[in-house]
Amino acid sequence: MSTQETPQPTEIKLHQKSRILEIAFSDGSRFELPCEFLRVYSPSAEVRGHGPGQEVLQVGKKNVEITAIEPVGTYAINLVFSDGHDSGIYSWSYLYDLGKNQAELWQRYLDRLAAAGASREPVAESPIPIRPKSK
Repeated sequence: MSTQETPQPTEIKLHQKSRILEIAFSDGSRFELPCEFLRVYSPSAEVRGHGPGQEVLQVGKKNVEITAIEPVGTYAINLVFSDGHDSGIYSWSYLYDLGKNQAELWQRYLDRLAAAGASREPVAESPIPIRPKSK
């Protein structure tokens, strides 16, 4: 879908408690996109790779939040996430496509996680190194 055919956003709201980015478009579409969904489908090279088959499965992103939304010209936004990720430029057409295909894309992500034996849950790191007891 070319940018000229893509409806333009009329409203963008970040709901911090529920971790949802709500976007309304000029054609009447309204999408509620979870922060985790937007993070694991970031259009950045870090996530998508530099070509087909080079995608990097994102794990442990269940509790990720959006900490900032920055405009990029009149065609996109940059999202800054609580895990430090900030390199994806989300064009209006990409956000619209994510919204339209959210259910299918989310299931594909869950299937990829399961196949990799990975989890959406963040990995808790022990603050104190655990060492075997000396005898």
